[in-house]
Amino acid sequence: RASASARRRGQLAALSIAAVVIIVGVPLWWRTTETYRAWLPVSQINELAKLQLQLSTDVEVVFARGTVTPEQQKKVPLTQTQDDEHTVDGNLLMLSVILQYRTATVMEEDALNQLTAAEADLSLHTLSESPCGSLVVYVIPESSSLLPQDVEVYIGQRRTALLRIGAQMRVGRTIEQLLAHLEPRLKQVLQVMSFSHTDITAALSDRVRLSPDNRESKADSMRAFKSSPGYEITFSLLNPDPKSHRLHWDIEGAVQTYIQPLITKLAPVANFSIDSQTLYYAMLGVNPRFDGSRNAYTLNTDSLAHVINPVEARLGSNAASSNPVLNFLLYVPDVHRSPLYIQDYKKQEVPSNAFHSPRWGGIMVYNVNSFYGPDAVFPVDINIDMAKVMGVFLAQLRLLLGVQPSSSPPGFLVEPCGSTGLADWELDRLMWSRSVENIATAATTITSLAQLLDQIGNIVINDNIAQQVSSAVTSLQLAVAELEAGNLGFALQYSKEAILASERAFFDPSLLHLLYFPDDQKFAIYIPLFLPMCVPILLSLLKIVLNVNVDRFYI
Repeated sequence: RASASARRRGQLAALSIAAVVIIVGVPLWWRTTETYRAWLPVSQINELAKLQLQLSTDVEVVFARGTVTPEQQKKVPLTQTQDDEHTVDGNLLMLSVILQYRTATVMEEDALNQLTAAEADLSLHTLSESPCGSLVVYVIPESSSLLPQDVEVYIGQRRTALLRIGAQMRVGRTIEQLLAHLEPRLKQVLQVMSFSHTDITAALSDRVRLSPDNRESKADSMRAFKSSPGYEITFSLLNPDPKSHRLHWDIEGAVQTYIQPLITKLAPVANFSIDSQTLYYAMLGVNPRFDGSRNAYTLNTDSLAHVINPVEARLGSNAASSNPVLNFLLYVPDVHRSPLYIQDYKKQEVPSNAFHSPRWGGIMVYNVNSFYGPDAVFPVDINIDMAKVMGVFLAQLRLLLGVQPSSSPPGFLVEPCGSTGLADWELDRLMWSRSVENIATAATTITSLAQLLDQIGNIVINDNIAQQVSSAVTSLQLAVAELEAGNLGFALQYSKEAILASERAFFDPSLLHLLYFPDDQKFAIYIPLFLPMCVPILLSLLKIVLNVNVDRFYI
């Protein structure tokens, strides 16, 4: 009886240990070793993989006195919507233009009676400033003296345009015929001043596969820097021969006069910081050829690509910032290789004597051989003409930031951008492109991160990453909604927030796969630890089962 009691106690002990291991130990081990993965909005992220954008802009068409008859004026529609659908690599792209028609007010009529179109453009701007992304087209009669005889459309520095209409369209035509006559010209105005299918396709160039018809837009997009929250601009003066000339440049005053107005206007797009430096004994690294017919040295287009690398090693870099750096170099040749001219593919001198490198910067050669007279005392003091230099650098800066020069159709007169370096409608075009580019980039980043986390299940997703992902998804949804509503300023702001949040989540250090053990390595560690402990328990359970079967056999 004592032996049976001891055996019963042994069986109960084995069953108790096995129960504790199975009920408490295994769940506790599983819970303490599982990978923490915070919740992510997977369904909303999957919707971002199929990018569907609808861009909407408001265009106000204002008829001046003498352009419509009283009968036509009564039948002018209040609004019209023109939708244009495009499919870019399987992604739906909707371009929507909301046309609003009205007649000019008394103050607008007074503004249209100015002597020149530029004065009229300024007067109309002071009356009411158009919202960001919108346009106002004033239809003026053929008898108006604002435009020259060969000009049908005038585009100013603001968000307004003047469109001349002939007298033959006013008499004996219905309002439908008049609007149908204006429609082709309005589309041309929108192509110049607002977004177009080519611009949006270029902004999506890194996401979609472009057709051969859009290769030109691809080339334009490759010239400009990619969208970034900030940029570093560095102006460098290269003096390879300080023994021959002592150079003086008022870079601070030139930046305040020529560059700062442009940067101030580009504040909604990105933040900018500017610095300058002077480098002595800095050579281009390419030996120019001497042209005896011109008595000058020349640099061919084929050799320009080899100029940047030797110079870039001397420029240094801003390691404290992750923003792209735009380099602008002013090179003054030494006395033995002066004058130095840049030639194009046709062996013709480049008027600006400068060239730019896509997504890097620009270099200008500044010749000072005219200062080397027979009575010159070396080193010669030379004051650099900053107006000439900054005019070239400003044009290069516009190209590198994505402000593409738009080709005007025949009969168009486009006013120069003026002292600010950027017209209002040019800023709108850049904001349209940057908004679409930011949305596409952030959506690609978030979907790539979600796919990575889905494929590698042992990466920890902490709450901070989940918060950044949710913030990026929310900002993307708001940016798409604002684009659809035509609120360009808010759309750009939300798109910038989306790209910042997505990059913070994607490049978080805790997401490194090397920080975590694969499952096979985990089992290789745990099996030698738990197997010796589990063998006695399993043998005890097996013995209990066998004893129970034997007792049943005897019964």
